[in-house]
Amino acid sequence: MIVSYTHLYFRVFRPAGTPPHRQFYSTSTVVLAVYLVASVRYGFEAVGATTSWLAVVEVLACLVVYTGTNMLLVVGVIRLTQPRSRFLAILAGGDVGLETATLCLGGLVATTVVPDHVLLVGLVLPALVLMEQTTLIRQLETRAATDAKTGLLNAEGWRSRARLVLATAERDRSGGGVLILDLDFFKEVNDRYGHLVGDAVLRAVAEAISDEIRDRDAAGRFGGEEFVVALAGVRGRPDRDGGAVREVGERIRRRIEQLHVRVDDEVPVQVAGLTVSVGAAVHPGAGRDLDVLLAAADEALYAAKGAGRNRVLVRHGPRTPSPPGPSVPAPRPGA
Repeated sequence: MIVSYTHLYFRVFRPAGTPPHRQFYSTSTVVLAVYLVASVRYGFEAVGATTSWLAVVEVLACLVVYTGTNMLLVVGVIRLTQPRSRFLAILAGGDVGLETATLCLGGLVATTVVPDHVLLVGLVLPALVLMEQTTLIRQLETRAATDAKTGLLNAEGWRSRARLVLATAERDRSGGGVLILDLDFFKEVNDRYGHLVGDAVLRAVAEAISDEIRDRDAAGRFGGEEFVVALAGVRGRPDRDGGAVREVGERIRRRIEQLHVRVDDEVPVQVAGLTVSVGAAVHPGAGRDLDVLLAAADEALYAAKGAGRNRVLVRHGPRTPSPPGPSVPAPRPGA
């Protein structure tokens, strides 16, 4: 185990910038889980578990104890360091599936192969390598779809996720919709405090948005100081007047309005008084296609900025048709 985790540290964790104490903690959780599994085995041996069905129960008990111990210790410390994190979101972002599959495969090998044909254990190695490669591909896909500055989905990643949200809304005949959020006068933050402080503000806004939506919704950064949210509806309860969509937009607007972003650098800086303009489009009233909803929400955002900013405007019907003539977009009021 020492050799294995030393290899992991120098090959994976150290290049990724993972602090040594995190690696030490992860290793400790594995060691503790292994000792608890050994205790379970000794318990079964003490009661004389020799029948085949008791052997199956023993393997299952070992799998549950190992997975449960490791999961609770890791998720518990993440919840302590990130109080606003969600249990299911943490699990979804980890490798629980890979670990569970690996343990199940190990249990199967231990009970069927090892007792009679030890050399056949080598046949398991290609399966393990393939499983690891699949996980690496998924991690790369996740990284490619994530905005590095805020941790939200990037524009392309959000579009893919938003289409899934809308497809679910179509299938369930639920409501939902799309929000476009634009920080008001964000350029002044960058000009006054610098871009590093501006980046901290963007991260704080992204966290506020994530806290005000559900796991089945999708939030992303569209570029600059603009964010987007795809909202899933409630099955069988279409949001025809846009009330539910407006409520989410208002919650986010109030939350951002109350933000105090403190940046402890060489000179402590605190940024407050942030506001955001929100344009919303309700599905399916304003459209069913993602691009149509985005255009309607952008039109509502344009109107919100023109009406004085720091407000939520919802479009729950079809867009206003453009007048005939050359298609030249009018300039949006200053950010």
